[in-house]
Amino acid sequence: MNKEKEILILGIESSCDDTSASVIKNGYLLSNVTASQKVHEAYGGVVPELASRAHQQNIVPVVDQAIKQAGIKNEDISAIAFTRGPGLLGSLLVGTSFAKGFSLATGAPLIEINHLQAHVLAHFIREQDVPYDPPKFPFLCLLVSGGNSQIIVVKDYLDMEVMGQTIDDAAGEAFDKCAKVMGLPYPGGPFVDKLAKEGNPDAFKFAKPRVQNFDYSFSGLKTSFLYYLRDQLKENENFIEERKADLCASLQKTIVDILLEKLIKAARETGIKEIAVAGGVSANSGLRHTLIETAAKYRWKMHIPKFAFTTDNAAMIAMTGYFKYQKGEFTGMDAVPFARMDIRV
Repeated sequence: MNKEKEILILGIESSCDDTSASVIKNGYLLSNVTASQKVHEAYGGVVPELASRAHQQNIVPVVDQAIKQAGIKNEDISAIAFTRGPGLLGSLLVGTSFAKGFSLATGAPLIEINHLQAHVLAHFIREQDVPYDPPKFPFLCLLVSGGNSQIIVVKDYLDMEVMGQTIDDAAGEAFDKCAKVMGLPYPGGPFVDKLAKEGNPDAFKFAKPRVQNFDYSFSGLKTSFLYYLRDQLKENENFIEERKADLCASLQKTIVDILLEKLIKAARETGIKEIAVAGGVSANSGLRHTLIETAAKYRWKMHIPKFAFTTDNAAMIAMTGYFKYQKGEFTGMDAVPFARMDIRV
């Protein structure tokens, strides 16, 4: 391929507590480097001020390593894609500011990226010598993460419509907050997943909120879980420790059931059988297993991303930047980050 036809996108992700940089060349992944922050574990959740400080420490070495691993030079970069939102404002400011500085230094144009849109487009990341079978348009995507639970109709790479979304807490929050009540480390989701494999998913019944249309709610489940534990602990102060695996399995089953009920309804109403899942909670083994079973039952074509592309990562940012580059969708130096953004923005 001729040099002038090569499209090299540098992606920068800093929406929460992971600093990540990636390089994609003509749609193929060359590098994806991520620095996670351990400092939040002691606080049981992400502390925004500490997160932004850690991003400041990590962003230069992370970008440097991504470029070196890709085997390219700064001047080879066609454009710089950065997460504009949604996310923690201080964290986003670090990534946005670095992207602007890098753009001024290299002359490469800027491309702003919607973090939620990028999660969906993680399905289109290509890797050398890895089978490539992305979803076909239109498809439904269940986007589940710490801050978002949405069902999205994906009509094209950059044309998406939200059918339903959480009206309060997200599925990831329900996992993490219920895990915290049980005394599990942060982030709690992976620990619940691990313990759930040893427990009985039908041991306990928790509230499943009834919300109209395709929207979600998880606040009622959290309250139900908290009150149930409170009542049981009055009778037996060792209840959580003695039944922790069963509690995790039952909690996980309840969350997965809530997610799948609306997804099945959306698939039935739209007639779409190409189904994808994205976001950090899509790494949950219980959700993955249930999705595969459900896909077989309803004859869906199920698309589940690699674990590396489920949590926040710059590969999905660079991939989205690649599609926007091809459409000439660039942004100026006046771009500012947003803590909240609609997926269609």
